[in-house]
Amino acid sequence: MKVPRDVDASDLINLLGRYGYDIIRQTGSHVRLSKKLDEGEHVITVPNHKPIKIGTLQNIVKDICFVNGLDMSDFYRHL
Repeated sequence: MKVPRDVDASDLINLLGRYGYDIIRQTGSHVRLSKKLDEGEHVITVPNHKPIKIGTLQNIVKDICFVNGLDMSDFYRHL
């Protein structure tokens, strides 16, 4: 599936909230989110940009999908 090119940080952060991620802190233009897992904690940093660069978005989604066992194309459809 093609990576969407117009995803804002607020859209991604809202979607991650639905998957159980909570905002820990914001430093400058970066927002740090965390999710409790059975084997520990998963922390991800999202740049608060409009829009998020394609490569950055792709790396964030790849990490989220790997940790949570999700399909990347399904995740992109929700954005």
